[in-house]
Amino acid sequence: MSSATTARYDRLFTPVLLASCIVILVSFAVRASFGLFQIPVAETFDWPREAFSFAIAIQNLFWGIGQPLFSAFAERYGDRKAILAGAGFYIAGLVLSAYAITPGQHQLLEMLVGFGIAGTGFGVILAVVGRAASDKNRSMALGIATAAGSAGQIVGPPVAQLLLNQMPWQSVFIVFAGFILLSMLALIFLRAPAPQKATQSDERMGAVLKKALRDPSFAFIFIGFFSCGYQLAFITAHFPAFITEMCSVVAPGSIIQSLGVSSTTMLGAVAIALIGVFNIGGTLMAGWLGQHYSRKYLLATIYLLRTIVAALFIMNPITPESVLLFSIAMGSLWLATVPLTSGLIAQIYGLRYMGTLYGLVFFSHQLGGFLGVWLGGALYDLYANYTVVWWIGVGFGALSALIHLPIDERPLAQRRPASPALSA
Repeated sequence: MSSATTARYDRLFTPVLLASCIVILVSFAVRASFGLFQIPVAETFDWPREAFSFAIAIQNLFWGIGQPLFSAFAERYGDRKAILAGAGFYIAGLVLSAYAITPGQHQLLEMLVGFGIAGTGFGVILAVVGRAASDKNRSMALGIATAAGSAGQIVGPPVAQLLLNQMPWQSVFIVFAGFILLSMLALIFLRAPAPQKATQSDERMGAVLKKALRDPSFAFIFIGFFSCGYQLAFITAHFPAFITEMCSVVAPGSIIQSLGVSSTTMLGAVAIALIGVFNIGGTLMAGWLGQHYSRKYLLATIYLLRTIVAALFIMNPITPESVLLFSIAMGSLWLATVPLTSGLIAQIYGLRYMGTLYGLVFFSHQLGGFLGVWLGGALYDLYANYTVVWWIGVGFGALSALIHLPIDERPLAQRRPASPALSA
Protein backbone atom coordinates (compact mmCIF):
# COMPACT_ATOMS: atom_id res chain seq x y z
CA MET A 1 0.00 0.00 0.00
CA SER A 2 1.37 3.42 -0.94
CA SER A 3 1.98 6.13 1.61
CA ALA A 4 -0.86 8.15 0.09
CA THR A 5 -3.23 5.27 0.49
CA THR A 6 -2.03 4.69 4.03
CA ALA A 7 -2.67 8.33 4.92
CA ARG A 8 -6.10 8.18 3.31
CA TYR A 9 -7.18 5.34 5.57
CA ASP A 10 -5.57 6.71 8.71
CA ARG A 11 -8.83 8.48 9.60
CA LEU A 12 -11.47 6.65 11.61
CA PHE A 13 -14.43 7.64 9.43
CA THR A 14 -13.75 6.79 5.80
CA PRO A 15 -16.00 6.21 2.75
CA VAL A 16 -15.31 2.50 3.18
CA LEU A 17 -16.57 2.49 6.77
CA LEU A 18 -19.67 4.54 5.93
CA ALA A 19 -20.56 2.40 2.90
CA SER A 20 -20.02 -0.76 4.93
CA CYS A 21 -22.33 0.57 7.64
CA ILE A 22 -25.11 1.19 5.11
CA VAL A 23 -24.91 -2.33 3.69
CA ILE A 24 -24.87 -4.06 7.05
CA LEU A 25 -27.57 -1.77 8.49
CA VAL A 26 -30.08 -2.70 5.78
CA SER A 27 -29.08 -6.37 5.82
CA PHE A 28 -29.60 -6.62 9.57
CA ALA A 29 -32.80 -4.54 9.52
CA VAL A 30 -34.38 -7.24 7.37
CA ARG A 31 -32.81 -10.13 9.27
CA ALA A 32 -33.92 -8.81 12.66
CA SER A 33 -37.55 -8.66 11.52
CA PHE A 34 -38.17 -12.34 10.83
CA GLY A 35 -39.45 -13.01 14.35
CA LEU A 36 -42.43 -10.74 13.64
CA PHE A 37 -43.54 -13.11 10.86
CA GLN A 38 -43.83 -16.12 13.20
CA ILE A 39 -47.49 -15.61 14.11
CA PRO A 40 -48.77 -14.16 10.77
CA VAL A 41 -47.25 -17.00 8.72
CA ALA A 42 -48.46 -19.67 11.16
CA GLU A 43 -51.97 -18.20 11.17
CA THR A 44 -52.11 -17.94 7.38
CA PHE A 45 -51.39 -21.63 6.85
CA ASP A 46 -52.52 -22.98 10.25
CA TRP A 47 -49.01 -24.35 10.89
CA PRO A 48 -47.47 -25.36 14.23
CA ARG A 49 -44.88 -22.91 15.57
CA GLU A 50 -42.02 -25.25 14.64
CA ALA A 51 -42.70 -25.02 10.88
CA PHE A 52 -41.63 -21.41 10.34
CA SER A 53 -39.18 -21.60 13.24
CA PHE A 54 -37.34 -24.36 11.41
CA ALA A 55 -37.21 -22.17 8.30
CA ILE A 56 -35.54 -19.38 10.31
CA ALA A 57 -33.25 -21.97 11.90
CA ILE A 58 -32.16 -23.09 8.42
CA GLN A 59 -31.60 -19.43 7.54
CA ASN A 60 -29.19 -19.13 10.47
CA LEU A 61 -27.43 -22.37 9.56
CA PHE A 62 -26.87 -21.36 5.93
CA TRP A 63 -25.76 -17.93 7.06
CA GLY A 64 -23.06 -19.78 8.99
CA ILE A 65 -22.24 -22.11 6.09
CA GLY A 66 -22.06 -19.21 3.67
CA GLN A 67 -19.93 -16.94 5.84
CA PRO A 68 -16.52 -18.56 5.24
CA LEU A 69 -17.45 -19.21 1.60
CA PHE A 70 -18.29 -15.58 0.89
CA SER A 71 -15.27 -14.40 2.89
CA ALA A 72 -12.95 -16.63 0.88
CA PHE A 73 -14.65 -15.48 -2.35
CA ALA A 74 -14.13 -11.85 -1.33
CA GLU A 75 -10.45 -12.43 -0.56
CA ARG A 76 -9.94 -14.06 -3.96
CA TYR A 77 -12.22 -12.12 -6.30
CA GLY A 78 -13.05 -8.87 -4.51
CA ASP A 79 -15.27 -7.54 -1.75
CA ARG A 80 -17.86 -5.86 -3.95
CA LYS A 81 -18.43 -8.96 -6.07
CA ALA A 82 -19.00 -11.01 -2.93
CA ILE A 83 -21.45 -8.46 -1.52
CA LEU A 84 -23.35 -8.22 -4.81
CA ALA A 85 -23.61 -12.00 -4.96
CA GLY A 86 -24.91 -12.04 -1.40
CA ALA A 87 -27.49 -9.37 -2.22
CA GLY A 88 -28.64 -11.45 -5.18
CA PHE A 89 -29.25 -14.48 -2.94
CA TYR A 90 -30.98 -12.27 -0.36
CA ILE A 91 -33.36 -10.67 -2.88
CA ALA A 92 -34.20 -13.98 -4.55
CA GLY A 93 -34.93 -15.63 -1.21
CA LEU A 94 -37.23 -12.82 -0.06
CA VAL A 95 -39.14 -12.50 -3.31
CA LEU A 96 -39.68 -16.24 -3.74
CA SER A 97 -40.65 -16.62 -0.07
CA ALA A 98 -43.55 -14.26 -0.70
CA TYR A 99 -45.04 -16.96 -2.95
CA ALA A 100 -44.14 -20.02 -0.84
CA ILE A 101 -47.12 -21.95 0.53
CA THR A 102 -45.59 -25.01 2.23
CA PRO A 103 -43.15 -25.37 5.13
CA GLY A 104 -40.70 -27.14 2.81
CA GLN A 105 -40.73 -24.25 0.35
CA HIS A 106 -40.08 -21.70 3.09
CA GLN A 107 -37.30 -23.83 4.54
CA LEU A 108 -35.65 -24.24 1.13
CA LEU A 109 -35.87 -20.53 0.34
CA GLU A 110 -34.45 -19.54 3.71
CA MET A 111 -31.25 -21.20 2.52
CA LEU A 112 -31.02 -18.42 -0.07
CA VAL A 113 -31.77 -15.76 2.55
CA GLY A 114 -29.09 -17.26 4.80
CA PHE A 115 -26.52 -17.03 2.00
CA GLY A 116 -27.70 -13.47 1.38
CA ILE A 117 -27.06 -12.45 4.98
CA ALA A 118 -23.64 -14.13 4.80
CA GLY A 119 -22.67 -12.12 1.73
CA THR A 120 -23.85 -8.81 3.17
CA GLY A 121 -23.02 -9.46 6.83
CA PHE A 122 -20.20 -9.42 9.34
CA GLY A 123 -17.72 -11.85 7.74
CA VAL A 124 -17.20 -9.87 4.54
CA ILE A 125 -17.94 -6.41 5.93
CA LEU A 126 -15.70 -6.59 9.01
CA ALA A 127 -12.79 -7.88 6.94
CA VAL A 128 -13.20 -4.88 4.61
CA VAL A 129 -13.40 -2.47 7.54
CA GLY A 130 -10.42 -4.12 9.26
CA ARG A 131 -8.20 -3.74 6.19
CA ALA A 132 -9.30 -0.16 5.55
CA ALA A 133 -8.61 1.01 9.11
CA SER A 134 -5.25 1.88 10.61
CA ASP A 135 -3.92 -0.14 13.54
CA LYS A 136 -4.89 2.54 16.06
CA ASN A 137 -8.46 2.82 14.69
CA ARG A 138 -9.18 -0.83 13.85
CA SER A 139 -10.92 -1.91 17.06
CA MET A 140 -13.11 1.20 17.08
CA ALA A 141 -13.90 0.89 13.36
CA LEU A 142 -14.98 -2.71 13.88
CA GLY A 143 -17.17 -1.55 16.76
CA ILE A 144 -18.81 1.13 14.59
CA ALA A 145 -19.52 -1.33 11.78
CA THR A 146 -20.99 -3.78 14.27
CA ALA A 147 -23.10 -1.00 15.79
CA ALA A 148 -24.49 -0.32 12.32
CA GLY A 149 -25.98 -3.80 12.45
CA SER A 150 -27.63 -2.75 15.71
CA ALA A 151 -29.02 0.34 14.02
CA GLY A 152 -30.64 -2.00 11.52
CA GLN A 153 -32.18 -3.89 14.40
CA ILE A 154 -33.64 -0.61 15.70
CA VAL A 155 -35.20 0.26 12.37
CA GLY A 156 -36.20 -3.14 11.01
CA PRO A 157 -38.76 -4.58 13.49
CA PRO A 158 -40.84 -1.39 13.94
CA VAL A 159 -40.86 -0.81 10.18
CA ALA A 160 -41.84 -4.44 9.63
CA GLN A 161 -44.67 -4.16 12.18
CA LEU A 162 -45.94 -0.96 10.59
CA LEU A 163 -45.87 -2.60 7.16
CA LEU A 164 -47.62 -5.70 8.51
CA ASN A 165 -50.37 -3.43 9.84
CA GLN A 166 -50.88 -2.09 6.31
CA MET A 167 -50.29 -5.06 3.99
CA PRO A 168 -49.97 -8.87 3.93
CA TRP A 169 -46.71 -10.40 5.13
CA GLN A 170 -46.02 -11.54 1.55
CA SER A 171 -45.92 -7.91 0.37
CA VAL A 172 -43.57 -6.99 3.21
CA PHE A 173 -41.06 -9.55 1.91
CA ILE A 174 -41.18 -7.84 -1.50
CA VAL A 175 -40.62 -4.41 0.08
CA PHE A 176 -37.66 -5.76 2.03
CA ALA A 177 -36.14 -7.12 -1.18
CA GLY A 178 -36.34 -3.59 -2.58
CA PHE A 179 -34.48 -2.23 0.44
CA ILE A 180 -31.65 -4.72 -0.11
CA LEU A 181 -31.42 -3.71 -3.76
CA LEU A 182 -31.22 0.00 -2.92
CA SER A 183 -28.46 -0.59 -0.36
CA MET A 184 -26.18 -1.85 -3.14
CA LEU A 185 -25.75 1.75 -4.31
CA ALA A 186 -23.36 2.16 -1.36
CA LEU A 187 -20.88 -0.16 -3.08
CA ILE A 188 -19.81 2.78 -5.26
CA PHE A 189 -17.86 4.04 -2.23
CA LEU A 190 -16.64 0.69 -0.98
CA ARG A 191 -13.08 0.51 -2.28
CA ALA A 192 -10.98 -0.99 0.48
CA PRO A 193 -7.29 -1.89 0.15
CA ALA A 194 -6.92 -5.38 -1.29
CA PRO A 195 -5.75 -8.15 1.04
CA GLN A 196 -1.98 -8.29 1.25
CA LYS A 197 -0.52 -10.75 -1.21
CA ALA A 198 1.32 -13.70 0.21
CA THR A 199 5.05 -13.56 -0.39
CA GLN A 200 5.98 -16.94 1.10
CA SER A 201 4.54 -20.36 0.37
CA ASP A 202 3.50 -20.95 3.98
CA GLU A 203 1.35 -17.79 3.91
CA ARG A 204 -1.17 -19.37 1.58
CA MET A 205 -4.69 -19.79 2.91
CA GLY A 206 -4.39 -23.51 3.51
CA ALA A 207 -1.26 -23.13 5.63
CA VAL A 208 -2.76 -20.32 7.71
CA LEU A 209 -5.96 -22.27 8.27
CA LYS A 210 -3.99 -25.35 9.30
CA LYS A 211 -2.06 -23.33 11.90
CA ALA A 212 -5.26 -21.81 13.28
CA LEU A 213 -7.10 -25.13 13.46
CA ARG A 214 -4.20 -26.68 15.39
CA ASP A 215 -4.22 -23.84 17.91
CA PRO A 216 -6.31 -24.60 21.05
CA SER A 217 -7.21 -20.92 21.36
CA PHE A 218 -9.00 -21.05 18.01
CA ALA A 219 -11.07 -23.98 19.31
CA PHE A 220 -11.94 -22.03 22.46
CA ILE A 221 -13.08 -19.03 20.40
CA PHE A 222 -15.05 -21.37 18.09
CA ILE A 223 -16.87 -23.06 20.98
CA GLY A 224 -17.39 -19.84 22.90
CA PHE A 225 -19.14 -18.11 20.00
CA PHE A 226 -21.75 -20.91 19.90
CA SER A 227 -23.75 -19.55 22.83
CA CYS A 228 -23.73 -16.06 21.35
CA GLY A 229 -25.49 -17.41 18.26
CA TYR A 230 -27.92 -19.47 20.35
CA GLN A 231 -29.02 -16.54 22.48
CA LEU A 232 -29.18 -13.92 19.74
CA ALA A 233 -31.01 -16.07 17.18
CA PHE A 234 -33.50 -17.41 19.72
CA ILE A 235 -34.36 -13.93 20.98
CA THR A 236 -34.54 -12.42 17.49
CA ALA A 237 -36.81 -15.19 16.18
CA HIS A 238 -38.97 -15.90 19.23
CA PHE A 239 -38.93 -12.93 21.58
CA PRO A 240 -41.77 -11.03 19.83
CA ALA A 241 -44.01 -14.12 20.02
CA PHE A 242 -42.75 -14.84 23.56
CA ILE A 243 -43.81 -11.36 24.68
CA THR A 244 -47.11 -11.45 22.80
CA GLU A 245 -48.17 -14.67 24.50
CA MET A 246 -46.45 -14.70 27.90
CA CYS A 247 -46.21 -11.07 29.00
CA SER A 248 -48.89 -9.48 31.14
CA VAL A 249 -51.01 -6.83 29.43
CA VAL A 250 -49.89 -3.24 29.05
CA ALA A 251 -51.72 -1.43 31.84
CA PRO A 252 -54.06 1.38 30.72
CA GLY A 253 -52.63 4.76 31.64
CA SER A 254 -49.13 3.35 32.22
CA ILE A 255 -45.99 5.13 31.09
CA ILE A 256 -45.44 2.40 28.51
CA GLN A 257 -48.89 2.96 27.02
CA SER A 258 -48.31 6.73 26.98
CA LEU A 259 -45.31 6.05 24.74
CA GLY A 260 -47.64 4.53 22.14
CA VAL A 261 -47.20 0.87 23.11
CA SER A 262 -50.73 -0.39 23.73
CA SER A 263 -50.40 -4.13 23.06
CA THR A 264 -47.95 -6.91 23.77
CA THR A 265 -47.62 -7.42 20.00
CA MET A 266 -46.25 -3.91 19.59
CA LEU A 267 -44.19 -4.37 22.75
CA GLY A 268 -42.44 -7.32 21.05
CA ALA A 269 -41.36 -5.15 18.12
CA VAL A 270 -40.31 -2.33 20.45
CA ALA A 271 -38.29 -4.77 22.60
CA ILE A 272 -36.23 -5.94 19.62
CA ALA A 273 -35.69 -2.32 18.57
CA LEU A 274 -34.73 -1.33 22.13
CA ILE A 275 -32.15 -4.12 22.20
CA GLY A 276 -30.73 -2.54 19.05
CA VAL A 277 -30.66 0.95 20.57
CA PHE A 278 -28.66 -0.09 23.61
CA ASN A 279 -26.54 -2.43 21.54
CA ILE A 280 -25.09 0.55 19.70
CA GLY A 281 -23.65 1.95 22.90
CA GLY A 282 -22.58 -1.46 24.13
CA THR A 283 -20.85 -2.35 20.89
CA LEU A 284 -19.03 0.96 20.64
CA MET A 285 -17.94 0.61 24.26
CA ALA A 286 -16.70 -2.93 23.55
CA GLY A 287 -14.73 -1.64 20.56
CA TRP A 288 -13.14 1.07 22.69
CA LEU A 289 -12.37 -1.30 25.57
CA GLY A 290 -10.87 -3.78 23.11
CA GLN A 291 -8.21 -1.20 22.27
CA HIS A 292 -7.12 -0.91 25.90
CA TYR A 293 -7.85 -4.18 27.70
CA SER A 294 -7.63 -7.94 27.25
CA ARG A 295 -10.23 -9.05 24.73
CA LYS A 296 -10.60 -12.54 26.18
CA TYR A 297 -11.42 -11.22 29.64
CA LEU A 298 -13.86 -8.71 28.17
CA LEU A 299 -15.59 -11.54 26.29
CA ALA A 300 -15.75 -13.72 29.40
CA THR A 301 -17.31 -10.81 31.31
CA ILE A 302 -19.91 -10.18 28.61
CA TYR A 303 -20.99 -13.82 28.53
CA LEU A 304 -21.19 -13.93 32.32
CA LEU A 305 -23.37 -10.81 32.43
CA ARG A 306 -25.63 -12.21 29.69
CA THR A 307 -26.06 -15.38 31.73
CA ILE A 308 -27.05 -13.43 34.84
CA VAL A 309 -29.47 -11.15 32.97
CA ALA A 310 -31.22 -14.05 31.21
CA ALA A 311 -31.54 -16.06 34.43
CA LEU A 312 -32.99 -13.15 36.40
CA PHE A 313 -35.49 -12.36 33.65
CA ILE A 314 -36.97 -15.86 33.38
CA MET A 315 -37.03 -16.34 37.18
CA ASN A 316 -39.36 -13.36 37.65
CA PRO A 317 -42.87 -12.55 36.34
CA ILE A 318 -42.88 -11.40 32.71
CA THR A 319 -44.30 -7.87 32.71
CA PRO A 320 -43.99 -4.97 30.23
CA GLU A 321 -41.59 -3.33 32.66
CA SER A 322 -39.38 -6.42 33.01
CA VAL A 323 -39.36 -6.83 29.22
CA LEU A 324 -38.03 -3.29 28.77
CA LEU A 325 -35.43 -3.73 31.52
CA PHE A 326 -34.29 -7.02 29.99
CA SER A 327 -34.10 -5.43 26.53
CA ILE A 328 -31.93 -2.60 27.84
CA ALA A 329 -29.58 -4.94 29.71
CA MET A 330 -29.32 -7.58 26.99
CA GLY A 331 -29.03 -4.91 24.31
CA SER A 332 -25.98 -3.45 26.03
CA LEU A 333 -24.33 -6.88 25.69
CA TRP A 334 -25.92 -7.99 22.40
CA LEU A 335 -23.27 -7.66 19.67
CA ALA A 336 -20.49 -6.46 21.97
CA THR A 337 -18.90 -9.87 21.38
CA VAL A 338 -18.45 -9.27 17.63
CA PRO A 339 -15.76 -6.53 17.52
CA LEU A 340 -13.93 -8.29 20.35
CA THR A 341 -14.07 -11.72 18.69
CA SER A 342 -13.11 -10.42 15.25
CA GLY A 343 -10.40 -8.24 16.80
CA LEU A 344 -9.07 -11.22 18.75
CA ILE A 345 -8.80 -13.25 15.54
CA ALA A 346 -6.93 -10.42 13.81
CA GLN A 347 -4.67 -10.02 16.86
CA ILE A 348 -3.73 -13.70 17.03
CA TYR A 349 -3.77 -14.79 13.37
CA GLY A 350 -3.23 -11.55 11.42
CA LEU A 351 -5.32 -9.69 8.85
CA ARG A 352 -4.42 -11.62 5.69
CA TYR A 353 -7.20 -14.20 6.07
CA MET A 354 -9.17 -12.56 8.85
CA GLY A 355 -12.43 -12.83 6.88
CA THR A 356 -12.09 -16.56 6.29
CA LEU A 357 -11.01 -17.32 9.86
CA TYR A 358 -13.81 -15.19 11.29
CA GLY A 359 -16.18 -16.95 8.91
CA LEU A 360 -15.20 -20.32 10.35
CA VAL A 361 -15.71 -19.08 13.90
CA PHE A 362 -18.99 -17.52 12.86
CA PHE A 363 -20.15 -20.93 11.62
CA SER A 364 -20.14 -22.01 15.26
CA HIS A 365 -22.19 -18.91 16.06
CA GLN A 366 -24.76 -19.95 13.48
CA LEU A 367 -24.83 -23.56 14.62
CA GLY A 368 -25.88 -22.11 17.95
CA GLY A 369 -28.38 -19.91 16.14
CA PHE A 370 -29.85 -22.89 14.31
CA LEU A 371 -30.26 -24.79 17.56
CA GLY A 372 -31.76 -21.82 19.41
CA VAL A 373 -34.36 -21.04 16.75
CA TRP A 374 -35.32 -24.65 16.05
CA LEU A 375 -35.49 -25.67 19.71
CA GLY A 376 -37.52 -22.55 20.41
CA GLY A 377 -40.25 -23.74 18.05
CA ALA A 378 -39.98 -27.47 18.83
CA LEU A 379 -40.04 -27.09 22.61
CA TYR A 380 -42.79 -24.48 22.41
CA ASP A 381 -44.98 -26.97 20.55
CA LEU A 382 -44.10 -29.59 23.15
CA TYR A 383 -44.52 -27.56 26.36
CA ALA A 384 -46.57 -24.55 25.16
CA ASN A 385 -43.89 -22.20 26.56
CA TYR A 386 -40.25 -21.17 26.08
CA THR A 387 -38.95 -21.86 29.60
CA VAL A 388 -36.84 -24.96 28.86
CA VAL A 389 -35.13 -23.52 25.77
CA TRP A 390 -34.43 -20.30 27.71
CA TRP A 391 -32.62 -22.17 30.49
CA ILE A 392 -30.56 -24.08 27.92
CA GLY A 393 -29.34 -20.70 26.69
CA VAL A 394 -28.40 -19.70 30.22
CA GLY A 395 -26.24 -22.83 30.48
CA PHE A 396 -24.51 -22.17 27.16
CA GLY A 397 -23.76 -18.60 28.28
CA ALA A 398 -22.04 -19.84 31.42
CA LEU A 399 -19.95 -22.27 29.35
CA SER A 400 -18.80 -19.46 27.04
CA ALA A 401 -17.79 -17.30 29.98
CA LEU A 402 -15.51 -20.06 31.24
CA ILE A 403 -14.07 -21.25 27.95
CA HIS A 404 -12.64 -17.84 27.01
CA LEU A 405 -10.38 -17.73 30.06
CA PRO A 406 -7.60 -20.09 28.78
CA ILE A 407 -7.26 -18.33 25.37
CA ASP A 408 -3.68 -17.27 24.57
CA GLU A 409 -3.95 -13.75 23.13
CA ARG A 410 -0.37 -13.53 21.89
CA PRO A 411 0.08 -13.48 18.09
CA LEU A 412 0.59 -17.02 16.86
CA ALA A 413 3.98 -16.21 15.35
CA GLN A 414 5.29 -15.01 18.72
CA ARG A 415 4.30 -18.30 20.32
CA ARG A 416 6.08 -20.30 17.63
CA PRO A 417 9.46 -18.70 17.02
CA ALA A 418 10.36 -21.30 14.41
CA SER A 419 7.31 -20.52 12.31
CA PRO A 420 7.43 -17.71 9.74
CA ALA A 421 5.42 -14.70 10.79
CA LEU A 422 1.91 -14.44 9.51
CA SER A 423 1.11 -11.42 7.42
CA ALA A 424 -0.56 -8.78 9.52
